[in-house]
Amino acid sequence: MKSFNRTFLFFTVFVSIALIVSACAKQSVGVDSGSGETSSMVFDAVDKNADGAALEGFDAVAYFVVDRAVEGNPTYSYVWNGAKWFFSNTENMEKFKKNPEAYAPQYGGYCSYAVSKGYTADGDPNAWKVVDGKLYLNYSPEVKEKWEEDQQENIKKAEGNWMEFNSKKPEH
Repeated sequence: MKSFNRTFLFFTVFVSIALIVSACAKQSVGVDSGSGETSSMVFDAVDKNADGAALEGFDAVAYFVVDRAVEGNPTYSYVWNGAKWFFSNTENMEKFKKNPEAYAPQYGGYCSYAVSKGYTADGDPNAWKVVDGKLYLNYSPEVKEKWEEDQQENIKKAEGNWMEFNSKKPEH
């Protein structure tokens, strides 16, 4: 009986410690990059609408191909990085599938100016700019103008902040 009590006590202490450790462990949201792998991002790395669409359903490739914001069509959709991406045609969808990082907006489509200031805000697909082959969104055309006043410095700050968001959830 004494042996049973020790075993039971040891088991109870072990389970209690395991529960405490798991309760205290930092939980992170996995982000599917399309390859089935998850990252350690502690926030949603892609700005999505209520339907789970990135860029409010606009075609990410069109910014580069026709140099304007073009609404996507649900017929041409692809899920990448935990979001639905819509395209205006098959060709754009196929380009994105081959190299999504080349077309996806920086900072997951969140407002570039906000990220440069250390927080996130929704990006407006109509307040955009391609800089050095990368797509940047801002909250509004007015915020885009503010961002452009010191664009290179804002990009530099945003890059650092975006990396910090891996370990510290930003305010939205």
